[in-house]
Amino acid sequence: MQAQAIRKPAVVTPSELSAGAGERPLDLVHLSRQTLGDRELEIELLGLFDKQAGQIISRLASALSASDRKWRHDLCHTLKGSARAIGAVKVARSAQCYEDGLAAQLSDAQLAGLVEDMKLSVEEVQAEIRSLLSDV
Repeated sequence: MQAQAIRKPAVVTPSELSAGAGERPLDLVHLSRQTLGDRELEIELLGLFDKQAGQIISRLASALSASDRKWRHDLCHTLKGSARAIGAVKVARSAQCYEDGLAAQLSDAQLAGLVEDMKLSVEEVQAEIRSLLSDV
């Protein structure tokens, strides 16, 4: 029986994240499928994501320390799941990138850069959400 080498997870770079730069911040078709076309539920989910994403980014942007990497992973994982649920694909990808960076033991400075990328993705989605909800 051969021992398998343990591989560190691949870390996606911010430039690779921009590969989807032409896509919309929200996949509204996906959101509609997730809510079975229930417009009120869509509005509620978008409002919740807007608030939650802002809170999570604020926490992740706080001073980094090695002792709270598990906590940061859990926050980021929550954001990733919420983003996927509403069709915020770029946010989900940037959250995955951050999770990978934590697993790869990137430095605090490198992680801070990934948080900044995630923040930009979140702000783009928040602007789209606010635009959509201003018509409601």
